[in-house]
Amino acid sequence: MRAWTEIGRRGSAILIVADHASAYVPPEINLGIGPELLDSHIALDIGVADLAELLCGRLACNALLGAHSRLVADLNRHPDDPAVIPVSSDGVAIPGNVLTYGEREDRLAAYWQPYHDHLAELIAAQCPALIVSLHSFTPYLATAPDQARPWNVGILYNDDDRAPRIAIPMLEAAGVCVGDQQPYSGKLLNATMNRHAEANGIAYLGIEVRQDRITNPAGITQWCQVLAPVITACASMASRM
Repeated sequence: MRAWTEIGRRGSAILIVADHASAYVPPEINLGIGPELLDSHIALDIGVADLAELLCGRLACNALLGAHSRLVADLNRHPDDPAVIPVSSDGVAIPGNVLTYGEREDRLAAYWQPYHDHLAELIAAQCPALIVSLHSFTPYLATAPDQARPWNVGILYNDDDRAPRIAIPMLEAAGVCVGDQQPYSGKLLNATMNRHAEANGIAYLGIEVRQDRITNPAGITQWCQVLAPVITACASMASRM
């Protein structure tokens, strides 16, 4: 199977990218964990696939979705990052990911490289004005249950802050509890956008939606309505900055 799924229609100035949209584990891979864990945040960004689909319809744009679990290969990591094939996640051991060097290289060649090759080809063909990196985050980590995560949305970025400087005030004006570089810092975790947006001088908007806000159709619709005008404004304004 392909390492990606493309939805929506090409031709827009906006491209949505969702690295962790799927919990699928290919049958040839045995992670050594209970199947119930594939429904949790360690396996995928909950709600993101449905939100991306709704945004594509609202914005008349397209999206590239990762087609396998982040536990198979984390598409938002650099290939030399040990966590690109995690041996543990939020306190859960992943014994099937303890690999030899050759096994690791084979895994990346099959599930990481094709996704990034296709994304590079898509960007070259489409020349988007804005790339939206869409993720969701868990309200709390099992390994840090006392760590408060009050934000509804986090905006992440590394060096290029054109779109974030537009998006954050708009979200705040809409009454959204928004985290600037929260719950993570884009200075530390921004691999896909570093590779495909910043390296090409393309404006991008890293969006992390709190997953318990997008677990049902009503929540997904609500956040589509909140995010769509922000994305549209960023696509219009950031490319001219």
